[in-house]
Amino acid sequence: VQLQASGGGLVQPGGSLRLSCAVSGSLSSTDTMGWYRQAPGKERELVARIFLATNTTAYRDSKGRFTISRDAANNMLYLQMSHLKPEDTADYYCNVGGLTGFFGQGTQVTVSS
Repeated sequence: VQLQASGGGLVQPGGSLRLSCAVSGSLSSTDTMGWYRQAPGKERELVARIFLATNTTAYRDSKGRFTISRDAANNMLYLQMSHLKPEDTADYYCNVGGLTGFFGQGTQVTVSS
């Protein structure tokens, strides 16, 4: 599995970004697809994921600022982020299979005025 993330950048607090991830390779129906992030000096943490078997989603932040979605026909994974905060600043990684699975290269998100 290969993953190519894009869409990061500099955004002001309160702004929005949409991250994209192109996915290639075979996926298992029991896989999860998701987004992780890692801020400087901190551990990588899960942001959101989709369970492919049930097409259900789960989020670290329950306040509804982020939305994960998948375009299976075009092998794409997205993360729509809104109401961004400075503490959302991190490198964001798309993922298949959880922490022991596959990660793409990160895309940097900086939230700053």
